[in-house]
Amino acid sequence: MKITVVAAGKIKEPYLAQGIGEFRKRLTPLARVEIVEISEERVGDGLSPAEKEQTLIREGRRLLQRVPEGSYLFVLDVFGTARSSEELAACLASLTLEGKSDLTFLIGGPFGLSEEVREAAAERLSFSRMTFTHQMVRLLLMEQIYRAFKINRGEKYHW
Repeated sequence: MKITVVAAGKIKEPYLAQGIGEFRKRLTPLARVEIVEISEERVGDGLSPAEKEQTLIREGRRLLQRVPEGSYLFVLDVFGTARSSEELAACLASLTLEGKSDLTFLIGGPFGLSEEVREAAAERLSFSRMTFTHQMVRLLLMEQIYRAFKINRGEKYHW
């Protein structure tokens, strides 16, 4: 299985980078994982709603350009469907059975997502109704992908 994480922005906090690296390493025998980062749109303070929308559109198009062709696209979206870890594991197993072995998870920047990105998704996935930094979401995503593989293999995750 190939998993691509497409995200706006670089991980700035060392503890987040270390955690992401750890889960990526744990996933190595289970899947090929690629993390693709694009630069965040640079904006000043006091954006008008129209300027914010244009920023989201520009960033969204750059994110979508990095999604591999034919990949099943999950967009992480606060307005998406909330799934338990077991439900995510079942979803990934089902996609595999359907022959979809190339999955992409897309994480927007600090302003969120454009409507174009939301509409491009095969599935919109929400981790919580709470707001997390887009950098923290990347760590949570990597952990949940790893957990899904462990669940699907019938292996213990917590001892």
